[in-house]
Amino acid sequence: MILVTGAGGNLGARTLAALRDRGAHATGGSRTPDGGMRHLDFDDPAGIDLTGVSTLVLVSAGYAEDDQVIRRHTAVLDAAARDGVRHLVYTSLTGAGDHLGFALAHRATERLVRDRGPAWTILRNGLYAELFGALLLWDGDAVESPFGEGALSAVVRADLADAAAAVASEPERHAGRVYDLVGTPVTAPAVAGRLGVAHRTIGLGEYRRRMLDAPGLLPFQPPMLCSIATGVRHGFLDNTGTDLRDLLGRPGRDPLAAAVAAAAAARPVPR
Repeated sequence: MILVTGAGGNLGARTLAALRDRGAHATGGSRTPDGGMRHLDFDDPAGIDLTGVSTLVLVSAGYAEDDQVIRRHTAVLDAAARDGVRHLVYTSLTGAGDHLGFALAHRATERLVRDRGPAWTILRNGLYAELFGALLLWDGDAVESPFGEGALSAVVRADLADAAAAVASEPERHAGRVYDLVGTPVTAPAVAGRLGVAHRTIGLGEYRRRMLDAPGLLPFQPPMLCSIATGVRHGFLDNTGTDLRDLLGRPGRDPLAAAVAAAAAARPVPR
């Protein structure tokens, strides 16, 4: 049986659906399980039960500080070794993202996967096109961003889910492989142009100030977002490759269209 962690989230849910579309015997795990999923709470190591799981798709539990993320992943890997999981697929971060504020937890987990795990495959996912669009800031009938003219090789989330499903369905073919899954480069001016609005570049200092003042953000999130901003702006995330196409057996979906849709959805409704 294949088990997908984080199945209550966007990537996990899409991966589970893609596996079932392939006819795979798959289920999900979540802290708040639904529809026959297993209860999986990474903060309760003693309660993690992976009995009967042959292939585990570990969707990164990255929504926390590094020490908490690594502790969670360690607990899952310990349970996988204890319960006889034969293959582990880990959703990591594109190789071009080593300088990003959340890269360390991914690279530390990759090391753990190699050192502790059963057979493994690492999927180094590019940043979501949907995230890129959502990070644009609306100001009246224009959008602002710290990205300047910089490009991001963004990926539509559904393509990353399909790639994970392709690997988990035939894990033996992908044992010991590291795939860098990136898409077609997109820019903030291109998103604005598709929306028919102007784009204005703001400085990184101004962006940091806005993020620090933004309601609802956790302490680790402003530096994480600022690292994405400077990485895109200065050309460190404009990388290309064929791994995504090779795993999908088709071209990836259009990341510009996904970014435009996300930006449009975030546009404030006029009062």
